[in-house]
Amino acid sequence: MSQASIDISIRTLAGEYLERFKKQTEDSGVETGDSHGSRFLIHKVFGLTEEEGRLIDILQKKGEIFSKYASLFLETAALWCFREKFPEAASCRIRNTEGRRPKAFEIDYLVGKYAIQIKGQDASTAIDHVAKENRRIKVLADAGYVPIRVAFCYPNNLQALQIQQTIKTSYADVGGQYYFGEGAWSYVRTKTGVDLKAILEELAEERMMNNVAERWLRSE
Repeated sequence: MSQASIDISIRTLAGEYLERFKKQTEDSGVETGDSHGSRFLIHKVFGLTEEEGRLIDILQKKGEIFSKYASLFLETAALWCFREKFPEAASCRIRNTEGRRPKAFEIDYLVGKYAIQIKGQDASTAIDHVAKENRRIKVLADAGYVPIRVAFCYPNNLQALQIQQTIKTSYADVGGQYYFGEGAWSYVRTKTGVDLKAILEELAEERMMNNVAERWLRSE
């Protein structure tokens, strides 16, 4: 697959996830309950109108759906970049030697001795998330792999941010590598030769221009 081909493939992938996002937001709807319920009572206590309360619920639901599909899209697109460069590599499972659960830890992509995990975003605030990730890192290191974590979107929640900083330290403790934000984009570009961020920036600009054009035509 050439650079031009993967550009087209990622654009197609973006379109597919956009359609999935639209379909789920249309199909799921938002259960807001009746205007006399407890939830709407609290909305009113906070000075919100019924319409404002419903809008909050709708946007919250859409935000949850968006986060899921945005992360899946980023993770899939990044994996395609690695598959373009390392077609012989693949995902695999490593038996958990540090406990019963889970039985095995999955590696998104194994390139030689490098066990790569790709996350669109990890905003978990659960304390047990750290313990599970620490076990995962130790299992991979003990098996002779270099654990690598690539996270594109860093959380802005303080507790989630602290958890990610703790996990980053755990990677360093076993000689692993942790890339986030700009570092994640750079890592993918350096290792695969595909400038994923540049592809998405160009696509984003095109989508924004199309949206402006459509709004202008509707206003005529």
